[in-house]
Amino acid sequence: MGVLQSAYSMAHSHRPLAPGQQHADPVLWRAAALTLVFAVVEALGGWWTGSLALVSDAGHMLTDGAALLLGALAGWMARRPPSRVHSYGFGRAEIFAAVINASTMLVIAAVIAYEAFLRLGQAREIQGGMAAAIALAGLALNLGIMNWLAPHKHDMNARAAALHVLGDTLGSVGALVSGIVIVLTGWTPVDAIASLFICALIAVSSLRLLRESVHALMEGVPLRLSAESVGMEMAKHKAIRSVHDLHIWTLSGSRVALSAHVVVRDLSRWDRTLQELQLLLRERFGIEHVTLQPESPAATEARVAVPDPRRRKA
Repeated sequence: MGVLQSAYSMAHSHRPLAPGQQHADPVLWRAAALTLVFAVVEALGGWWTGSLALVSDAGHMLTDGAALLLGALAGWMARRPPSRVHSYGFGRAEIFAAVINASTMLVIAAVIAYEAFLRLGQAREIQGGMAAAIALAGLALNLGIMNWLAPHKHDMNARAAALHVLGDTLGSVGALVSGIVIVLTGWTPVDAIASLFICALIAVSSLRLLRESVHALMEGVPLRLSAESVGMEMAKHKAIRSVHDLHIWTLSGSRVALSAHVVVRDLSRWDRTLQELQLLLRERFGIEHVTLQPESPAATEARVAVPDPRRRKA
């Protein structure tokens, strides 16, 4: 049996911001505050004008405001140093909040959809002009927030928040069209139809967020990644013979971790190989937190040759 030669190396790598780039946290805080305030205004406007489309759009804006707030909190948590008790930091709190937020919004969407179905068979007076004006203000706010987030495409939280704002922009368009149709034709059922459309947007985004959050809590491989593809790319490196015991999981909304054993051809060049693997994982897959254990071919063969004591002979 050969002599076991192994070394343990752990690298915590964080990509520095490129020149001219800034953290998106201040933008996310401002966007969250404005979105949540306008959600309250829109809900009150929907109650005043009788427009359920405005109320449902306010619920969607509440979802987006929570998403923006979670993104801002994630950025703040990501810069907090780990402690002796929480060695990975506090990023997982964002995922717990996302689960609660998504579940709550599904309930709200169901309530609004039920009310919309009841209104389809009822004639109610709706101030279409005022409802359209409030929806137009919401549309302008959403377009402004999307413009704020555009320069921060390097930030994962900002990109996710932009997707939520895009969905809310569509909701504002639905409420605006509903108000205009009522002003021009007096056909009030369009308000309930627009509400159902907005509820569908809320349900889709909330279910997607709930799925991703629960998947992350279960330490599953991030949905955008494939463990097999990542392992194959690592194994293509000229200094690597094989990769095994590969694990990929989510630390927070913007941090992905990876650990693996890699069989290297030459242990004496491990430092350079490690740096190249870190660069590959960061640039190709966006994986920042990397823990790798190098092994020599002899060590791998020796480990395989040792019989498993738990296995009984037939």
